[in-house]
Amino acid sequence: MIELFKRYRAALLFLIKFIAAYILLNVAYGGFVEFYDPKPDPVTMIVTAQTSYLLDLFGADTHTRVSEERPNVLLCQSSGKSILSVYEGCNGLNVVIIFLSFLVAFKLNSNLFWFVPLGIFMIHMSNLVRIALLYHVSIGLPNYSYFAHKYFFTASIFLVVFGLWFWWLKKLIT
Repeated sequence: MIELFKRYRAALLFLIKFIAAYILLNVAYGGFVEFYDPKPDPVTMIVTAQTSYLLDLFGADTHTRVSEERPNVLLCQSSGKSILSVYEGCNGLNVVIIFLSFLVAFKLNSNLFWFVPLGIFMIHMSNLVRIALLYHVSIGLPNYSYFAHKYFFTASIFLVVFGLWFWWLKKLIT
């Protein structure tokens, strides 16, 4: 057993550090969200407002409204019709937590001082585009909204994260 641990020590330490960072950051995030309950957290409100602004830049006429029944923000058409409900899980912070957990577990160095903000910015922008595209899918192809949300757009944002990790490993660590 000790030989096995020695052989896979680096991988096991990576997993332990990743899981520890992930749990710690998720507990902090959970406390943050619970602090604002029953209203949506400020990050979700900001992300929804920024998505509305992005949609408006490209010709949509949208606005946001805090839901009366749930802790979410509604993304609405100018007519007032609600198109999307944006919950705390849609604000991108959970994806950022996974991104950061990997970086912390893999290797801490001075490149993190500029790479972390850049990575968070890229994830945030990808998330805004994801929500904006989901808005259009919900209007134009409502039968595909579930698939687009659950699979396609989730995979697309994680491809951004994998791309960032790959960049980190290939260009910045070596």
